[in-house]
Amino acid sequence: MSLDDEAVKKLIRAGEIARRVREEAARRVKPGMKYLELADYVERRIRELGGEPAFPTNIGVNHVAAHYTPVVGDDKRIPDNSVVKIDLGVHVDGYIADTAVTVSFNPAYEGLLEASRKALEAALEEVKPGVRVNVIGRVIENTIRSMGYKPIKNLSGHSIGQYMIHSGKSIPNYNDLFTRWKLVDGVYAIEPFATDGVGLVYNGDTTTIYSIVSLRGRLSTIEKRIVNRIWMERKALPFCERWYVRLAGSVQGFRNIIQSLTRKHILHGYPILIEKGHGMVSQFEHTFIIYKGEVIITTK
Repeated sequence: MSLDDEAVKKLIRAGEIARRVREEAARRVKPGMKYLELADYVERRIRELGGEPAFPTNIGVNHVAAHYTPVVGDDKRIPDNSVVKIDLGVHVDGYIADTAVTVSFNPAYEGLLEASRKALEAALEEVKPGVRVNVIGRVIENTIRSMGYKPIKNLSGHSIGQYMIHSGKSIPNYNDLFTRWKLVDGVYAIEPFATDGVGLVYNGDTTTIYSIVSLRGRLSTIEKRIVNRIWMERKALPFCERWYVRLAGSVQGFRNIIQSLTRKHILHGYPILIEKGHGMVSQFEHTFIIYKGEVIITTK
């Protein structure tokens, strides 16, 4: 993504909205709260403040690291004594801010939260034009391990493009000697995940988040109408059934269409990511811009 002053203004605006909503959500979440209530609140506040969700609100509880957003009629509630990750994104005309916070309702896990929080702070201190990203990964890994936890190695930070959450480059959460590209002008997110498990995630059986990856294929009339509507509003940005179910007339009808479009490789699904040892997981995340030699942390 090529940057200019206008793009940077929109990126900073998206970051301001994301920061504010992240802080509000962290204060609002509590045991017994419905996932749906939390997600609806986050997405409504983003829109009220002048942005659009860059992706559905991710609510990761305990050993679920990422990629769960509530479905229509979801009756899940935040459990007692849980560790809750809230990962949210905001875009302004496709210019994105991606940020996350973890809240613990069990004092035993405050150290786990502190590990990923401190790793993020230490990593951001290393950020400058020309730095190799494995240096950032090394700082993240050393910080988390020094506190007695493990980084999740197969989750990473990433470059961000216009209307693209992940635009092709990864920023590792460990000293990955094979990932040695250097930071240049652009937009990036750093998101250390810490765990008391084994330090890896696997794909679960549940998928509630999707994105359009192709506009080619033999589609029914209703499939074409739904794909065109989502593409017009989202481009390649992720979406969920809560936002578009009305286009199909029924929840089951929409789910059937989603399954059909996934089989036809029109949609890509993002399965929930679960810590391999079922360990607890914490996550903190900020987005930053490098522009004209300057580093701007948009979500801080």
